Amino acid sequence: MHDTTMLLIELGAIILGLGLIGRFAGRVGLSAIPLYLLVGLAFGQGGFLPLSASEEFVAIGAEIGVILLLLLLGLEYSASELVDNLKTQYPSGLVDFVLNATPGAVAALIMGWGPVAAVALAGVTWISSSGVIAKVLTDLGRLGNRETPVILGVLVMEDLAMAVYLPLLTTLLAGVGLAGGSISLIIALGTVGLVLYLALRHGRLISKSVSSDNPELLLLVVLGLTLLIAGIAQRLHVSAAVGAFLVGIALSGEVAENTHRLFAPLRDLFAAVFFVFFGLSTNPANIPPVLVPALLLAAVTVVTKVLTGWYAAQRAGISPRGRLRAGGALVARGEFSIVIAGLAAGVSAEIRPLATAYVLLLVVVGPLAARWTEPLVRTFFPQVLRPTPERSARTPVDTQAAVAPEPEGLRPPGVP
Repeated sequence: MHDTTMLLIELGAIILGLGLIGRFAGRVGLSAIPLYLLVGLAFGQGGFLPLSASEEFVAIGAEIGVILLLLLLGLEYSASELVDNLKTQYPSGLVDFVLNATPGAVAALIMGWGPVAAVALAGVTWISSSGVIAKVLTDLGRLGNRETPVILGVLVMEDLAMAVYLPLLTTLLAGVGLAGGSISLIIALGTVGLVLYLALRHGRLISKSVSSDNPELLLLVVLGLTLLIAGIAQRLHVSAAVGAFLVGIALSGEVAENTHRLFAPLRDLFAAVFFVFFGLSTNPANIPPVLVPALLLAAVTVVTKVLTGWYAAQRAGISPRGRLRAGGALVARGEFSIVIAGLAAGVSAEIRPLATAYVLLLVVVGPLAARWTEPLVRTFFPQVLRPTPERSARTPVDTQAAVAPEPEGLRPPGVP
């Protein structure tokens, strides 16, 4: 059969299947992300019915999915809000690094993989998945929650830290000199700084230049600009996701609202493709030999991420329920961890399957943790949510912010 014909058949089957799965997940009150991943595993390498004709197209669609997820997340916040949040959240970023990079580094050293592999596995366990978390926050209707800017601050600090971490890791893996690594690092930091400067100082001019009353023209201009900036950012060793996010915060006002409305359906489509592609690129046969260490590592870093979210939200004066929601939302790992594992595959033969199993576990557990961490703690450990003498001694305004119940609309669906 002609390649184009098979491509159309496979894509049609994938998209139709995603629609049916999403409808089923909505009816039972679950996030569709774990189901998308399982479908990818079933039809990927070593699955029941491998798909070959559409593999390259799906890979490109997955990249676009991550970019659109971060673009629309960036549209929710202005550049000034981002900078203010980073100024207040940098201690949370340091706590995030210490709590979540340490387990990966220690695990690699215990297994005898060496210091370079320890640096790589530290990155795998450190960085949360911006793409998965953005999708989960959207699915649960939490973009307007008080803890969401805190989650965003931690994620953005992680993504920006990748501009430093990835060039350093690449330098260690390649064994190049200090000068070559320093040049890559300077280029990466300069790129991030330039885009942030343009977003802060000339955001209104950018919004005005892309504004259009014609929805078709607005969609084309914003999509083209986003893909261009994301591609340039990735070329300069900065995450494409960071570039897309910064484009989002550079747009404001009516332009941001219209862009959000136009891109929401595209985001949902390509985000689903991203999660299916992750499953397609994973061979199920490689998972069982490394499942036990992956489970142990996942269990430890679920706890450390919840503690990270609790600490970050506590610093922002969020109530205990909001702190638990923030911690649960940060659990998922994904795209960055896979990129790091791919770079480090030559250091140790086991690091890639271990990272794949680890990410697969947490990309499935992550959406569940985002939804159920707070309800489960409220049910089994209610003392965590009770007012403490420290909170009771606060001013009336602080006390109300800390212990007052959130409006019904901000609770996870299905939670009383």
